[in-house]
Amino acid sequence: MAHATSQRSPLAILNQLEKPLLFIGLLLMILIINYQTLFRYSMSTLTTWASHPEQYPWITLFGDPTTVKAWLRSKIGWATWSEELARYIFVWISYLAVSLSILSKNSIRMDAVHNALSPRLQQIVWVAIYALSLLLTAAFLQMGVEHIAMQREFPQTTPALQINYLVPYLILPLGFGLMSLRTLQCLYESWKQLRWSDFVIGLLIPVVLLSPLFVWEYVDATLLLFCYFVVFIVLGVPVAFSLGLASIVTIIGAGTLPLDYIAQIAFVSIDSFPIMAIPFFIAAGIFMGAGGLSERLLMVADKLVGSLPGGLALASIMTCMFFSAISGSGPATVAAIGTITIPAMAARGYNIYFAAAVVACAGAIGVIIPPSNPFVVYGVAAQASIGKLFIAGIVPGLVMGLMLMAITYIISKKNGWKGEDGDRSLPSVLLSLWQAKWALLVPVIILGGIYGGIMTPTESAAVAALYGLLIGKFVYRELSWKKLWNASIEATQTSSIIIILMAMATIFGNIMTLEQIPETVASGVLTFTDNKYLILFLICILLLIIGVFMEALAAIVIITPVLLPLVLKLGVDPIHFGVIMVVGLAIGFITPPVGVNLFVASGIAKIGIDKIAKASFPLLLIMILVLLLVTYIPAISLVLL
Repeated sequence: MAHATSQRSPLAILNQLEKPLLFIGLLLMILIINYQTLFRYSMSTLTTWASHPEQYPWITLFGDPTTVKAWLRSKIGWATWSEELARYIFVWISYLAVSLSILSKNSIRMDAVHNALSPRLQQIVWVAIYALSLLLTAAFLQMGVEHIAMQREFPQTTPALQINYLVPYLILPLGFGLMSLRTLQCLYESWKQLRWSDFVIGLLIPVVLLSPLFVWEYVDATLLLFCYFVVFIVLGVPVAFSLGLASIVTIIGAGTLPLDYIAQIAFVSIDSFPIMAIPFFIAAGIFMGAGGLSERLLMVADKLVGSLPGGLALASIMTCMFFSAISGSGPATVAAIGTITIPAMAARGYNIYFAAAVVACAGAIGVIIPPSNPFVVYGVAAQASIGKLFIAGIVPGLVMGLMLMAITYIISKKNGWKGEDGDRSLPSVLLSLWQAKWALLVPVIILGGIYGGIMTPTESAAVAALYGLLIGKFVYRELSWKKLWNASIEATQTSSIIIILMAMATIFGNIMTLEQIPETVASGVLTFTDNKYLILFLICILLLIIGVFMEALAAIVIITPVLLPLVLKLGVDPIHFGVIMVVGLAIGFITPPVGVNLFVASGIAKIGIDKIAKASFPLLLIMILVLLLVTYIPAISLVLL
């Protein structure tokens, strides 16, 4: 009884505050966009049908054909409110979910230096990180309050819903207020664990770091922006907060932008229909993983290649390729497939390090074969067609998968890891395909909807999320209400880390644009050499180095504005360059210290990432070879366009 009471303590309830809103918000978004997609497609089909003269006899039953057609066209706009409402819900749940990420220390950050410190120094640095994070969230809280005051003084209404802009913009003070509260909670926990002297030292670190702002009269904006960004990153501040803090420091120190302007950017930069595809694709992958689709995909792969040397390892790679066409996420692919196949490979005599390495490397295909969250982020950052990027990723993803299967086959044959006997007749294969039909239909729905002109990438993502929910819940019946709750919270929290990163990167990018940093970089490189192939080679090396230290999504939002002007001057297709970036940074998923796929595989196999990284070396070389092929043979990416 005492245990139950402790679970219902005020602090425990406070820590769950955002979760009901996130759960309801995500499901509402999915339903609203599915309604919009169905309504728009239905009205468009009816309008087209009514335009054919042979249908006039039927139409006259309802009235004059011209009047009926005009009425149908006028009603197409009935769904305009749905997109606007979904966008505002999206902005709200994105910022609300960030506060949970702060509480759980679940964020994209570079922690290589931090992890090398002693436990005591790590605790001191965490105090500094929380203090810096509090400065950022408090600054946005203040700016949010001022923006709301301005909306009250000069009220404006939204185009579709006709509500005061004050309502959607309330998320700025509320969201950043909750982030400030969660950061204060973390500081309080640090206070309880540390000696007061260590706690004070941690608080003094931000004071020392920011003191130059109050000493120097003028500092170059570019120097301020990048020096502070590097300092914050090395310290271990989350990448999104590092971008925001460096931007605010630069604005204060160099006066690049009006400070109150960035609150509006924090809202407008993510009030975007294309960006909404990110939480939908993440939710679709999580729903389908929890709903039993991954096991059925593995059965198909095992029937196709399980009898070959290294059969289960080959089946793991093939299943990762299947699941890549659902999840759009590397770590999600490793988690969904590795949980099943890594223990199974170890039980069948495979080297456990090799088993984990195979799944970790194959999981990287999750961001290359569409749908792909990095392609969505690049498409938004580069203002490129997300649909074309998805098409461009198909062949490179398949090439990488097939080449990984080839090297795995060779290694397995050399080590005597044989395939499993079993019924692999045509009827048996067809039966496994039939049992996995609901999972295999997902890529058809997503890609067919996009390329058939029926749905946008965001709409197809929402349809996929609802499809995965319904199949997992009512067909396979493995997605319980508890699993659905946990999956929804996980999806919103995971996507929020990406969304706030994009918001802060937009502010950072605006300062770079004002200071003409991308043009300066492009001119500097072209002064050094104008050889297209040498520059592309240097970019590949840069991507591999950045991938070692920074998560792919963070790298894309930071370096796309810098490198894109350069490659455009070289005549490189922006779609082709997007594939180069995603393939290059995907390799970072298996390179420590940031290699997230290694961490997921390590957690599943319960072994150190250093041993997995060593076992993955031959596979890593193959992936680098694929990167070079994709870079120097544009047709691999553009053949389907």
